[in-house]
Amino acid sequence: MGKIVSYLRVSTRRQGRSGLGLEAQREAIQRFADTEGMTIVSEFVEVESGKGADALDRRPVLAAALAAARRARCPVVVAKLDRLSRDVAFIAGLVAQKVPFISAELGSDADPFMLHLYAALAQKERALISQRTREALAARKAQGKRLGTHGSAQTAAVARAATTANADNFASDMMPVIEGIRASGVTTYEGIAKALNARGVHTRRGGGWHATTVRNLLHRTASHAAS
Repeated sequence: MGKIVSYLRVSTRRQGRSGLGLEAQREAIQRFADTEGMTIVSEFVEVESGKGADALDRRPVLAAALAAARRARCPVVVAKLDRLSRDVAFIAGLVAQKVPFISAELGSDADPFMLHLYAALAQKERALISQRTREALAARKAQGKRLGTHGSAQTAAVARAATTANADNFASDMMPVIEGIRASGVTTYEGIAKALNARGVHTRRGGGWHATTVRNLLHRTASHAAS
């Protein structure tokens, strides 16, 4: 029976677009493993957000997954290719690491050329979406409509709701990681913060963890569950 290393990633900035949370990714990879008769020997979960996150040196958990796959001499499996990146250059850099990557969505037959092709299509789609957004904003401005959160009370309310939703999504995405740390015997806020920092996991704003940030996140999750 073959071995695989599982890599899961969520980004608060993209979570709503992909619709692929941690549990959905985990289930997709498990289905792939069951179908292919493979065993998941390690699972790595990365939570990141913000610009510049596609650089490998800012993805320490992915680097750890690569190292584990090299030791086990097996591929890294992701649910979808965009869980690695939508950037062609980044995918090319990963291929150069000499560690096989498999997208559960594409199947085990997808070779590096296909991975490059799908990444190029995803990158083109992202560029087109960005272009259409800029054109729509320019059209609104030309019509004399004010842009941004100060344009109207409704726009400001939408912006606040989006910020709250992002924070809630991030807290929800972080819980499997925190539960894993708790399962290892670390239960204090300070201990959990140190464990998250040691794993290279950033806060929603891209900073380091402290006891207070862990406490606030857990309180947000508990409040959301009670509501």
